[in-house]
Amino acid sequence: MLERVKLAMRISTTVFDAELLDLIAAAIADIKHAGAQFEVEKTEENGIATDYTVTDPLASTAIVTYVRMMFGSPADFDRLKAAYEMQKGQMRESTAYGMEVL
Repeated sequence: MLERVKLAMRISTTVFDAELLDLIAAAIADIKHAGAQFEVEKTEENGIATDYTVTDPLASTAIVTYVRMMFGSPADFDRLKAAYEMQKGQMRESTAYGMEVL
């Protein structure tokens, strides 16, 4: 996920890796807190997260959108927030992500 986020944000340096990893973790937690279920593999070194693997395309797109929204002060924050909420909502309301049909 880290490399995908960096590519989407046009970041080539490692200076922001720790902050980006924290935002990736926050996005995963936020989406899961909303009730969506998807697989995440966390890679660690000495107990510190070095990356996350998310193979689900909707989940990974939502994570990238969240990180873009929360990193720095983007001029298009409102557009990114609306897109993220829509992506998270699609996952939350889908049986493919663990939503129960009543």
